[in-house]
Amino acid sequence: MAALPSFQRTRQLVQQGVAVPVVVLAVLAMIVVPLPPLALDALFTLSIAASLVVLLAVVYVKRPLDFSIFPTVLLLVTLFRLALNVASTRVVLLHGHEGHDAAGQVIASFGAFVVGGSFAVGIIVFAILTIINFIVITKGATRVSEVAARFTLDAMPGKQMAIDADLNAGILSREEAKARRDEVREEADFYGSMDGAGKFIRGDAIAGILILFINILGGFAIGTLQHGMSAGDAAETFILLSIGDGLAAQLPALLVSTAVAVIVTRVSRSQDMGHAMFGQVFGKHRALALAAGIVGFVGL
Repeated sequence: MAALPSFQRTRQLVQQGVAVPVVVLAVLAMIVVPLPPLALDALFTLSIAASLVVLLAVVYVKRPLDFSIFPTVLLLVTLFRLALNVASTRVVLLHGHEGHDAAGQVIASFGAFVVGGSFAVGIIVFAILTIINFIVITKGATRVSEVAARFTLDAMPGKQMAIDADLNAGILSREEAKARRDEVREEADFYGSMDGAGKFIRGDAIAGILILFINILGGFAIGTLQHGMSAGDAAETFILLSIGDGLAAQLPALLVSTAVAVIVTRVSRSQDMGHAMFGQVFGKHRALALAAGIVGFVGL
C-alpha cells in the first residue's frame, strides 16, 4: 500500500512536466557515462518498446492533430537512440575482445540469432534494412511532409477567409470561429514541424551507416593492434558485434520511420484507421472476387 502514494506522486511529477528535462539530461549523460552490458540490454529493450508504442499510437489516433506532440516525441526518441549508439559503441570497442557477450545479450542475440552468426549475412541484412529505411520509407515520408507543409501553408489564408465569411453570415459563433482558426494554425504548425522532423529520421539513417563502419574499422584496429588478436578473429568478433549493434538500432529506427510515414499520409478528418482500411480496401466485394478469380486462374 505504501507504493501507491509514491506512484501517485511520480504520476503528478510526470504530468507537471518534470520528467521531460530529466529524461533529456539522462539521455545526454549516456553519451559520456560508461554503461554496463546489463544497462545496455535494458535500454535497447526500452528503445524497441518505445518505438513500438509510438507506432501503435500513430495507428490508433483518430487524426494527425490529435498527436500534435509527435514531432517532439520523434526528436526525443531519435536522440535517445543515437545516445544509445554512442554508449554501445564505447562498450563494443572497449570490451569486444572478451567475446560476443561483452556488449550485452541484446547485441549478441541480434548478431547470432538474427543473422545466424555470419558477418557476411549480417552486413547484407543490415544493408537491406538501411535501404528500406533510408531510400524507401524515410525519403518518401520526407517528401510527403514537404508537400503537405507547403499545401497547408498555401491553403491557410483561404481557410481563414472562409471562417470569416461563415462568421459574418452567422453560420458560426465567435467561439466556434476562434476554435476553427486555432485548428487551422495548429494544422499548419504540425505539418511544418513534421517537415523538419523528417530530417531527423534521415540523418539518423545516415548516422547508423557511419557508426557501423566506424565500429568495424575501429574494432578491427583495436583488436589486432592493442589486444594481439589475429586478423580473422578480430574481423569476426567485431563485425558480428557491430552488426548486432546496428540491427538493434535499425529496428526501432524502422518502426519510427514507419510511424512518420503513416501519420503524414493520413487524411486530416477524424476517422479510425483500422475501420477505414477495412471498409475502403476490403469492403469492395467486386475487387475481392476479381482478385480471387485471377489468383485461382494463375494457380491452375
